[in-house]
Amino acid sequence: MSMKIINFGKKNSLRLLNQSLNSRRITKKKTKSIVEKILFQIKSGGDQSLIKIEQKFTKKKIRNKDLFFSKNEIREYIKLLDTRTRRDIDLAFERVFKFHKKQKIYNFLFKDKLDNKLGYRSMPIQNLGIYVPGGKASYPSSVIMNCVPALVAKVENIYMCFPCLGKEVNPAVIYAATKCKVKKIFKIGGAQAIGAMAYGTKIVPKVDKIVGPGNEFVTYAKKEVFGEVGIDNIAGPSEVTIVADTSVNPSWIAADLIAQAEHDENSQCILISPNENFIKQVNREIKLQLFTLPKRNIAEKSLHENGLAIYSKSLKQIADIINLIAPEHLELVSKNNNKLVSLVKNAGSIFLDKYSPEAMGDYLAGPNHVLPTSGSAKYSSGLSVLDFIKRQSIIKISKRGIERLGSSVINLANFENLQGHANSIKKRLEKRK
Repeated sequence: MSMKIINFGKKNSLRLLNQSLNSRRITKKKTKSIVEKILFQIKSGGDQSLIKIEQKFTKKKIRNKDLFFSKNEIREYIKLLDTRTRRDIDLAFERVFKFHKKQKIYNFLFKDKLDNKLGYRSMPIQNLGIYVPGGKASYPSSVIMNCVPALVAKVENIYMCFPCLGKEVNPAVIYAATKCKVKKIFKIGGAQAIGAMAYGTKIVPKVDKIVGPGNEFVTYAKKEVFGEVGIDNIAGPSEVTIVADTSVNPSWIAADLIAQAEHDENSQCILISPNENFIKQVNREIKLQLFTLPKRNIAEKSLHENGLAIYSKSLKQIADIINLIAPEHLELVSKNNNKLVSLVKNAGSIFLDKYSPEAMGDYLAGPNHVLPTSGSAKYSSGLSVLDFIKRQSIIKISKRGIERLGSSVINLANFENLQGHANSIKKRLEKRK
């Protein structure tokens, strides 16, 4: 199994790269149809529809109280978690919290020369819904990364949906949720969980914003309910781009590519190198390391279908390729890191030098691992405290202020043919008889 190689010295290289990037960004028509039907059912039928849909997937009888974890269930699951994992979750929480605490929210209020008071204040959103995947991606790290910035922002109520009806429950996810002060944990998943949080039911509270990763059905459901609620982003499958040369052990780079590939069959792993022989060495190492990987089938399919090795000797061209890809994760492991990082404009998170594998960022480096995918790093950023804050402007115009500025507002309003706007100023400027 080898990754496809693109030589950027050839004419059709850019077309081949764009083809590979775009092939992962298409939502299937069948997915759209299923999600739209589920969302309509939840919006119109509430809990009854929610239970009916969950029963269809779990093939078991479900009662209202089965939709969420009781306090006793939570205690019992936490007891199953080993001490070492609990301690490591505590460490991850502490480091991620400390990093996000440094993301300062600035409020200000000032008075101008006309005694007008103008300012900006920040308020946390009140109700937040977190989606944590089950199945292949049931990770406590997802809980921490989505909840911690909300905790720092002082979000009032955090609710979580975690698909586990009829499935084995990961106690680490439950422990992480309690660590993050999640108010209620629901056992539901898929598009129906997104619909329940967006529209609200008697059992599931309506939230103001939904964050968290999921499969294509969850992702499309978030896209559909946007406007009814806020969302973090339209996340695609995870991805990494690594720029590496002979200054690093090729087995390390192969391991980093496999680490990303084991997430999902649709994950995208790209290696960029100025050395053709180094690319061959990495490909050989990938084959060797895949033999012992528990998730070999997933990683192998990902690397075969979406993996790319790009050969380019030009530093500027390498930077241009990175900025075109706009990767979720970018590892720079080369002799030219300092020069290259200054040329990078588009990337979700940048990992510098050989002791900074992307896996560190997934767990406890500190910065958030919820990052823009599918090229959206060109215009968006990773999850932060700001995503859970509403910014409100404060305006208090003085009598002197409206007398000095009002005529300009009246003129502009009349110019835009909005006489009602003009009159609301004129009334205040009329001298009382």
